[in-house]
Amino acid sequence: MFYFLYEHFAALDHWPLLNLLKYQTVRVGLAIITSYLVAVGLGSRFIRWMRAKQGKGQPIREDGPQSHLLTKKGTPTMGGLMILAGILVATLLWADLRSVTVWVVLGVTMIYGFLGFIDDYAKVTKQTSAGLSGSQKLIAQFIVAGIAAALLVYFGPQSPTSSGLSTSLAVPIFKNVLFNLGYFYIVFAAVVIVGASNAVNLTDGLDGLAIVPVMIAAGTFGIISYAVGNYVFANYLNVHFVPGSGEVAVFLAAVIGGGMGFLWYNAPPAKIFMGDTGSLALGGGLGMTAVAIKHEIVLAIVGGLFVVEALSVMIQIGYFKLTGKRVFLMAPIHHHFEKKGWAESTVVIRFWIVAGILAMVGLATLKLR
Repeated sequence: MFYFLYEHFAALDHWPLLNLLKYQTVRVGLAIITSYLVAVGLGSRFIRWMRAKQGKGQPIREDGPQSHLLTKKGTPTMGGLMILAGILVATLLWADLRSVTVWVVLGVTMIYGFLGFIDDYAKVTKQTSAGLSGSQKLIAQFIVAGIAAALLVYFGPQSPTSSGLSTSLAVPIFKNVLFNLGYFYIVFAAVVIVGASNAVNLTDGLDGLAIVPVMIAAGTFGIISYAVGNYVFANYLNVHFVPGSGEVAVFLAAVIGGGMGFLWYNAPPAKIFMGDTGSLALGGGLGMTAVAIKHEIVLAIVGGLFVVEALSVMIQIGYFKLTGKRVFLMAPIHHHFEKKGWAESTVVIRFWIVAGILAMVGLATLKLR
């Protein structure tokens, strides 16, 4: 919104500061601050209101670590609403709202947040750790992701330097390698978005475990989106130029700010959980971002922690169905390490370190060409 003010009033002598808004870096910084203040501002009052409304709070898995039943029972959920509020306000204020890409990424995030809210509400009202059925969520997620991918392909900005980029899969490290998937790209993109959403959802099991890697991934993709959206930087780095993708950095900055505001209350011992409201939304937003900036494969690197968490669940379920035995003491894998005797804080901090290392590896792909 403020970008419109810059375009219409910056030329006036009595509004010189508006000239700063033409710089994406300035709006990125303002988005972080705005989103953080909104999330923190909701803070204690929101948590008290949620605790009063939810009563017993989010149900805790009976088969999980026994310490969770003692320390986490009664903690309210749906804290993702705090993050989403910050993201929505900051993006609407500081992003260029003429960008189709911004609207698609923001739209997927908010709709996935709504799906997560429905799931959380079912869990709280029924007092069971299972909300909506897996098939119901997946169908809804794929429909939303497919529509979003199609909108980006047909109405998003087209690259003047790479023909067919909107329906192509770019391969990191190899500049000229593009696989044009045609209409199948929409299906592929939907799989990326839904996969990212559910991977983050599975990671969200310990205080602060999911939100910090999400912020790390958002910061990494913020740098990448700014680079590929700038013709000079894209040409220098030998990456595919994606017009308009730089504005996604403002959205990702809002994710970081909202995440920091949420972490203020989610730091151990958590006063509130983000729930599916937050995890499905944030994962979907990251997945949609990767599709928008043509770095789908890099998402698997930067979000490698989420990939491992999801794979641990799939391996556990598949192996158990085949043999009746378990590979891990408990899945997702963060619970496996808890069962092995690692303290919760140890698991969380070590996973943060892994997420940081993977982010640096993902960034390195920008220069390795």
